[in-house]
Amino acid sequence: MSITLIIVEDLEEVRDGLKNFIGLSSDFKILDTYQTAEEALVGIPALKPDIVIMDINLPGISGIDCIRQLKNIIPSSQFIMFTVYENDEKVFEALKAGASGYILKNTGLVQLIQSLKELHEGGSPMSANIARKLVNVFQKNENNLPSIESLTNRENEMLQLLSKGLLYKEISDKMSISINTVKQHIHNIYEKLHVQNRTEAINKALGKN
Repeated sequence: MSITLIIVEDLEEVRDGLKNFIGLSSDFKILDTYQTAEEALVGIPALKPDIVIMDINLPGISGIDCIRQLKNIIPSSQFIMFTVYENDEKVFEALKAGASGYILKNTGLVQLIQSLKELHEGGSPMSANIARKLVNVFQKNENNLPSIESLTNRENEMLQLLSKGLLYKEISDKMSISINTVKQHIHNIYEKLHVQNRTEAINKALGKN
């Protein structure tokens, strides 16, 4: 079954470029595109897409505020920022609003496709320098995450690795387990902590939720 997708982007050339490229993949089905948050707030709730690609700098209501409103209406949908902004304030504001991924517009289109698939599988795709910013902040706040009682030792170990920005493949290599086993452990962590992505899990461990 195809991953359903909506694009919210005010620049026509960017919006059409994304639609045309992503449309080449049989893994995705683009339900609609919008150029303003106001239009998106009207149309998206009825469509309930798997993923929404959201620009930040929209005319009128910002992409971040749009996500904040939509997340309450369609909590099962995943949101990924696609933007030129890479300053800390925008990144954390977007993640706090409910975004599960943050990709810069200079990211290659092939990598964007991979990020969308990762997001759908429960990951939190980030452009490399964005991920580094997050890691630096977490490490500055607390070098090691505290153990969470509901998690097993193995799961706590994996949460530590997630907090360092490691990818599933890197975690599987480091822990000498398969990627599928990594995904199962991470799924269990998310369920136990009642979170939906890596950022929320780390925030919960740091007592920020």
